[in-house]
Amino acid sequence: MRKFFLPVAVVFLAVFSALAEMSFPREGWKETVSPLAGKDAVVGGQFSFYAGDYPKSLNFFLEFSTGAELTFGFMYDRLIDLDPITLEYVPWLAKKWTISDDKKTFHFWLDENAKWSDGQPLTAEDVRWTVEQILKKENLVSGAWKLTMEKFEPPKVINDHEIVFTAKVVHWGNLNSLGDFYILPKHVFEKQDFNKANFDFPVVSGPYARGELKEGFSLKLERRKDYWRKDYPSQKGINNFQTLKFVFLQDPETAFAEFVKGNLDFYPCFSARMWVSETSGEKYAKNWIVRQKVVNYNPVGFQGFAMNMRKPPFDDLRVRQAMAHLLDREKLNHTIMYDQYFLHRSYWEDLYGPKAPCPNELLKFDKEKARALLKEAGWKPNPDTGILEKDGMKFSFTFMGRDASENKFLVVYQQDLKDAGIEMKIDTKDWSAWMKDMDQHNFVMTWCSFTGSIFRDPEVMWKSSEADRVMSENHPGFKDRQVDALIEKQKTEFDAQKRFGIDREIDSMLAAQVPFVLLWNLNYERL
Repeated sequence: MRKFFLPVAVVFLAVFSALAEMSFPREGWKETVSPLAGKDAVVGGQFSFYAGDYPKSLNFFLEFSTGAELTFGFMYDRLIDLDPITLEYVPWLAKKWTISDDKKTFHFWLDENAKWSDGQPLTAEDVRWTVEQILKKENLVSGAWKLTMEKFEPPKVINDHEIVFTAKVVHWGNLNSLGDFYILPKHVFEKQDFNKANFDFPVVSGPYARGELKEGFSLKLERRKDYWRKDYPSQKGINNFQTLKFVFLQDPETAFAEFVKGNLDFYPCFSARMWVSETSGEKYAKNWIVRQKVVNYNPVGFQGFAMNMRKPPFDDLRVRQAMAHLLDREKLNHTIMYDQYFLHRSYWEDLYGPKAPCPNELLKFDKEKARALLKEAGWKPNPDTGILEKDGMKFSFTFMGRDASENKFLVVYQQDLKDAGIEMKIDTKDWSAWMKDMDQHNFVMTWCSFTGSIFRDPEVMWKSSEADRVMSENHPGFKDRQVDALIEKQKTEFDAQKRFGIDREIDSMLAAQVPFVLLWNLNYERL
C-alpha cells in the first residue's frame, strides 16, 4: 500500500532479518525534522486536487482503494511508520516495541501523549477493538485486511499503554502488517454498525479532521491545531495546508477542464493524449502551470483486463490466451497513447533488469493464433451469425467498465473480438456500483489497475484461499497449488533477494496462466 524508493527498500529489506531480533527504536535513535519538509512553509490556504471517483466509503477498511486510503490516512494514525528516506521503522502511536527472538511476539508501548480529537486518551483497548472489528465475520471488511490480521492470535492488552501480538506463523511481513493498519476510537464506534461507518468520522487521531462533505462531489479535511503530535520534530514543516479539498469526478476529462479553469491546484495526468496535445501554450511556457515528468524508482504496478476464471468461458486457459492475442496493444499504444507506454509481460516489472531479464512471453496481437486456440478449446462459428458457440452457449459477454474514458480502447478491442467471432458488450458503471460487483466477484471481464509496493506479498492477490473470499483482491479467482507452495515458501524468507527470486518464479507461473489480459504502464509520473 505504501510506495517508496526501491533501491533503499532493497537494502532495508535485505537486513530485516537482523533487525527483527532487536528492540525498536534502535539505540540512539532520535526523531528529527523530515527531510521532505519545506523550511519556508507557512500554515494556511487550501489545496484542491482531483481524487478520482466518489468512493462508496471513506472507511479504508470497507473500501480498499487509493482514494479511501488517502483520506483515511490524514484522519487516523497507525502504530508505527517508515522513515521516508531510510525506510527504517520509526515510532508513531507506539513509542517503542520489541520482537521476540523467534520473530513471533510483538510487544508495543503506546505514546502516553496520544489523544483523540475529543481529548480522550488513545489506549491499547482502541487497538484491540479495531483488530476485533477487522476480523468479525459480519463486518464487510476488505479481504486484504482480514487476511493480514488472521495471521495473529487475538492481541492481549497489558494495560492502557501496552499491547502484545503473537503471530501464528513466522512471516517476514508481520511487523509491517501490525504497523500498517489505522486505529479507530472504540468509544465512538462501538455502539454503531461498523458496516455503516462510511462518511461520518467525528473523532480522529490524525493531523486532519473531516470538514465539509458534498455528497458525490467533494470532501474537505481541516488541519487540526490540537493534533497530539504537532510539536514533534517530524511534524515541523509538513501538513501546512489549512484545508485539503478532494474533488471526486468520474470523468478525468472533466477533472482536467476544472484544473485548467483554476478550480484544482494539482492534476495527475493519466492520459497520454492530454499530456502530449493539451499541455502547451502560454500558461505552460510561463510556468503559470508547472508541467513535470517525474522519473523515479518507485515500484511499478500493473494493469489489465481481469477475467473471471470461476466460470466459463474464462475458466479455460486457451480462451484466456486467445483473449490476450486479440488485443492489439501495439496499435493502441501508437495511435491513442503516442507511444508513451511500455507493454506489460510481468505482474512485477521492477523484479527484472539487466542482471535478471524477464523470461515471460510478450503476448502479441495475433488473430490466427487466437482462432487456433479457440478452435482447440471447442469454440466453433455459427454458420448464420459468425458468433462462436460451444455446447449451445454463445461466446457473448459483458465487459464491466468504470470509466467512460476506457471506451476508446474497448471499442477497438470489441471490433477485433467480433472479427474472431466473440461478442463483447460494454456496461459502464459508477465507482460504487463497480466496487460492489467486484466485492462479490460479479463480473466476467473488467479493467483493474494496481500500484506497486516494496512490501510485495503475493498472498493477498494470488493465494487460492483468497479466490472465493468476498471482497478479496484475488479478482480473477486464481488458484494454483504450485503458486500456493511458493507463497508459503517466501513467508519465512527474510533475505529480500532470495524472496525476490521466489517472486520471479510466481510471476512466470502467473504469466503462463493469463489471469489478466495485461496492458501497459509507465515508469514515470506526469504531474
